[in-house]
Amino acid sequence: MGDTKNVLKDKVKGMGPLKLILLILLLAGTACSFVFQQYIFAEDSVFNKGVTDYEVVNDLLALVPKLISAIRLITIALLILTVVLAVLSRAFRRSRREITVIRLVNNIIKTVTIVVIIIGVLAIWGIDTTALITGAGVLTLVVGLGMQSLIGDVVAGLFIVFENEFNVGDIVTIGDFRGTVVEIGIRTTKLEALGNIKIINNSDIRGVLNQTVNPSTAVSLIDIEYGDSLPRVEKIIEDKLPGLQVEGALSEVVYNGVASLGASGVTLHFSTTCHEGDIFAVQRKLNGALKQMFDENGIGIPFPQLVLHTADGNKPAVKKPSAKPAAKKTDKTTKK
Repeated sequence: MGDTKNVLKDKVKGMGPLKLILLILLLAGTACSFVFQQYIFAEDSVFNKGVTDYEVVNDLLALVPKLISAIRLITIALLILTVVLAVLSRAFRRSRREITVIRLVNNIIKTVTIVVIIIGVLAIWGIDTTALITGAGVLTLVVGLGMQSLIGDVVAGLFIVFENEFNVGDIVTIGDFRGTVVEIGIRTTKLEALGNIKIINNSDIRGVLNQTVNPSTAVSLIDIEYGDSLPRVEKIIEDKLPGLQVEGALSEVVYNGVASLGASGVTLHFSTTCHEGDIFAVQRKLNGALKQMFDENGIGIPFPQLVLHTADGNKPAVKKPSAKPAAKKTDKTTKK
């Protein structure tokens, strides 16, 4: 009971003043309709027995009970919907999977509630809802045959959630887009990266790379000069690397050996683990920490350079341009 009260308080705090005032008015009107139900809905009430000599006025008064019933139905349905969604959101917040499932269930509950409200209001106004539901079923079948892609999106979204392929908050790569999952809807999935939102139809999702299931690996490749002795450098790395601290890293920095022999130096491979959301920041900090460690221990990092050798071992002669500008050619015309 206490949790429900706290949930309702949080829900009320999240409402704007206009929504809160409207909700209070609807609740007050609904309560009054139950209190004065006998005076409003009875056959001998002022709204049903035609108190005036004008048919138009009597017809308008006869609409009041129907209008009150419709408002009462909408208010009760919205109140129940708000309480149910608030309780579900509070009860299932322990993991990303639960949040994902709850958001999908919320969308389904909202859709069903809207359909129920529409059918209930139509029934109050005297429309035959049985024929309407039957016709809607036939229409749904016809529309479904022509909207197979929409049905595919819905089915694919359900499989994504219940097979736990990825959840809200996960960092995934779909196609050539890498981003954080912000919403898994009935029809689409939304990814966010650098403030951009990419919306993907669920049926178009193929080959998802979920990068948050396990810790990611941040890699740093640093070159050393060919003139440095590799055993000396590796001895320094063995002594200094255990004390290297990198903010955001989940494990110690590891030296993995020589990655390649480049044009200007020997490439060394370092790595550590981190959360996928921190991988770029950790890589930058790892590069900086290794550069500082190399500088403090006299390990040179090469820069691109070009060395020319001639066949006889001498430096090639460099031809300097002439200091005098070339004389301008002029056309001479010989008079005959």
